[in-house]
Amino acid sequence: MRARVSGERARLTTLYGGLLVLAGALLTGVVYLLVQQGLYSSISTAVTTAVPRGPVPPWRTVPGVPVPASSLTPTDAGSARPTSQEMETIKGLAVTRISDLAGEAALNRLLTVSAIVFAAYAVLSIALAWWMAGRVLRPVGVITGTARRLSGANLHERIALDAPPGELKRLADTFDEMLDRIERLVGAQQRFAANAAHELRTSLAVQRAAAEIGLAGEPDAARVARIRTKLISVADDGEHLIEGLLLLAASEQGLDRREGVAVDVLAHAVAEGLTEEAAGHGVAVRVRAEPLTVEGDGVLLDRLVHNLVANAVRYNVKGGRVDVRTAADGVLEVSNTGPEVPADTVPHLFEPFRRLHERTHARGEGAGLGLSIVAAIARAHGARASATANGAGGGLTVRVEFPRPDGPEGP
Repeated sequence: MRARVSGERARLTTLYGGLLVLAGALLTGVVYLLVQQGLYSSISTAVTTAVPRGPVPPWRTVPGVPVPASSLTPTDAGSARPTSQEMETIKGLAVTRISDLAGEAALNRLLTVSAIVFAAYAVLSIALAWWMAGRVLRPVGVITGTARRLSGANLHERIALDAPPGELKRLADTFDEMLDRIERLVGAQQRFAANAAHELRTSLAVQRAAAEIGLAGEPDAARVARIRTKLISVADDGEHLIEGLLLLAASEQGLDRREGVAVDVLAHAVAEGLTEEAAGHGVAVRVRAEPLTVEGDGVLLDRLVHNLVANAVRYNVKGGRVDVRTAADGVLEVSNTGPEVPADTVPHLFEPFRRLHERTHARGEGAGLGLSIVAAIARAHGARASATANGAGGGLTVRVEFPRPDGPEGP
């Protein structure tokens, strides 16, 4: 981890420092070129203004500036006085020479000072880039350290990065949100495993008790028949539980195939298949189905509709009713009469093994997987399952919203 961060820090330092040094070099070069181009004319103007007007005596000629030979006579070479034209020539040569020397000295001085300043600027830029890279990568180190510490025992830890809004702040917040989802998922899986083990253990315990107590002593034929019926009933419940667990696991894995499935046709078929059971509970089932076709697995969708209608029939009251409705906008809705459902209990009904009332292990009683399977199948199809209590009148309304063919998928 430390080597990785140091490597990223070195790369960022190289990038930031290189950009700053390059910018400094370009700035120094541009300043030097601009000064070089305008320096000669500026010095020439200043020197021309400073040179006195009038004749220039020989003793005031500028060293290094040649005096034209025509300005000296053979008889009076030492005290020759140049003509006006020659004086202007001498003056021009003097201005040129002085300007060249002054410009060269100024450029040399500028170059020396610029090199010293640039070297100091480069060192300062690299140091500043190293510090900036460390500041930028600090949240990454915090995120990585938290991720390395996490395990099943401390999923409650969060980064809670204290930083101004930005990309890394959003990354840390997203990581915290992901940890929230993982913690909920792990908790749900742990509860699921515990509940599944409890249900299976209870079923085996009932079978053992029935065999040990019912067959103790010298059982008569009637007692053996009762024990046989009880054992078969418990075995059926266990088989249904295992089938439900397998179906739930298969639903969580997603879909292997997709095809057009007419959910409205499924609703009529399921209602017809449950007619006898509904009559036994004294419940009337009514279907109002608009054409609704969903892309998905026909077997899983059939199980979804069956679980919804079967639950609505079983958890009802004598003389109650079940309303099944499909709509062309992608909605399947099953509503029933029945006992009043507390509003705070409704969201938990989609969790495995959660029921409105404690299980009594009566014959035909479900294991509490019906709505959890519905939710899993809905998620596999990109749909969303929700439930609302019907209020004081009692009962529950479960709504499954499938994605529309031309719209975005559900969550």
